[in-house]
Amino acid sequence: MALSREERARFLAEPHIGALSVDDGPGRAPLTVPIWYQYAPDGDLWILTGATSRKAELIRAAGRFTMMADTTEPTVRYVSVEGPLVSSEKGTREHLTEMAARYLPADKVEGYVDWSWKEHGEVVVLRMRPERWLSADMGSV
Repeated sequence: MALSREERARFLAEPHIGALSVDDGPGRAPLTVPIWYQYAPDGDLWILTGATSRKAELIRAAGRFTMMADTTEPTVRYVSVEGPLVSSEKGTREHLTEMAARYLPADKVEGYVDWSWKEHGEVVVLRMRPERWLSADMGSV
């Protein structure tokens, strides 16, 4: 059963690990990778990735991407959104801290941010405006 507009927005706003997909060019399947993401209902979805990473380059070239989040408990449920890249901006420590706080226990955030900021180099925030939604709740397993 498809989720209502409000249900799917609430679900996507929860801290799931996303599966990002983007066109990888002629003769290739889409690049699909796990990624942390940020989303608030009725807003843009954003990711933080290496400024020169393959996924960043492919997203800029395609001008759009897809993000899917799912869970198997308490029910099998997923939400997938697809839409255009609406902005690309230099990532900051504040972006990294916000993203890490979404996924990590509070006592692990600062250490992770310090490590990631040193190890990953320049990052970029890529924002997508969700245009097309797919969703389902298939009940408990």
